[in-house]
Amino acid sequence: MDDASEFSKPIRRKTHLNPVDSYLTGSWEALGNGAPMLVALAQIASQAMVGGVKADLTLLSPEAKAILFAARDRGIIEIRAVNSAFDAASRILAVYVELNNEHSIAFRDPFQPVVTVSFLAGFQELCEQGLAMHHLHRDFSLTKSGFEVARSIIQEEVQAWLDKATDLGLHD
Repeated sequence: MDDASEFSKPIRRKTHLNPVDSYLTGSWEALGNGAPMLVALAQIASQAMVGGVKADLTLLSPEAKAILFAARDRGIIEIRAVNSAFDAASRILAVYVELNNEHSIAFRDPFQPVVTVSFLAGFQELCEQGLAMHHLHRDFSLTKSGFEVARSIIQEEVQAWLDKATDLGLHD
């Protein structure tokens, strides 16, 4: 065997990505919009829905419960980033909850990125438990059981985590 044929063989075996995964991870624009993470969360939520997962409130972190409580009335949750922010910690994906049709909060802290990431992990728990479902792009909502569980949470139980949210005020 000649030396040239050795270099034509791949060094590592390719992972088992499906075509959508390969496209998203290879697209600079998709990466800039957080598409791989959004796709992952959407898949987790869809698997829970198809698998008929029954929610277990005892398995939820305080961050997950705070998101549920904040979303209990309207149920609208967005996962988004602020691409134009100067500081990298301000650009990472975060959980946004519409309290009503004119007022939102963001579970993000540009000074302590672990807070932002912890709430994102809490949202993942909601997807795994079948309490959140994906709709379009960055848009998620509570499921029917998500609303039911959210309304069972007592504010005092999650107030310390709600206090970590950034109030975005009124918007159009």
